[in-house]
Amino acid sequence: LMEQSSKFTAITYDEKYEITVPVGGEHFVYNALCALTVGRALGLSKKEIENGIKKFELTKKRMEISKVTIINDSYNASFDSMKAALKYLKDIEGERKIAVLGDMLELGSYAEDLHRKVGEEFNKNNIDVLVTVGELSKNINNVVNTKENYHFENNKKAEVFLNKELKQGDVALFKASNGMKFFEIIEKLK
Repeated sequence: LMEQSSKFTAITYDEKYEITVPVGGEHFVYNALCALTVGRALGLSKKEIENGIKKFELTKKRMEISKVTIINDSYNASFDSMKAALKYLKDIEGERKIAVLGDMLELGSYAEDLHRKVGEEFNKNNIDVLVTVGELSKNINNVVNTKENYHFENNKKAEVFLNKELKQGDVALFKASNGMKFFEIIEKLK
């Protein structure tokens, strides 16, 4: 048994089957044994049974292993919580660290300055990619020194970009004020 697939040999009174189940989990081994039994009862050949099980696909949203670790901290955002979230992202295990940051709302005349300060905090934390979304978050982007930084005016454009960009092993932090509705992006990630 392996995390994402299983291989086993099934021996009946007259045949030896080399079975590969392309999804992880012991329960799928039992399902494969049931499929083998039904296949035999229906008169399928050894090759048809082995190939049929090998090509099995899960229904979407069942036992899917997400390719990306998502840290959804998008309920509220202040300078201090942004700073803490960026430090957390820096310290978490992952191939590539991606900060998806949106506007911090209701900051009045301090808004531009505090967004720039978030950019300075980003620079201190050795994060690979910055994606900003919204009007105020442009100020974060203006002070960062990473080669990979992107800005989008709205969630839809950010979602299209992220669906193309995110890869297995990535860790993506989503942080913004609740009014930015980052759940719209997260819900649509593949």
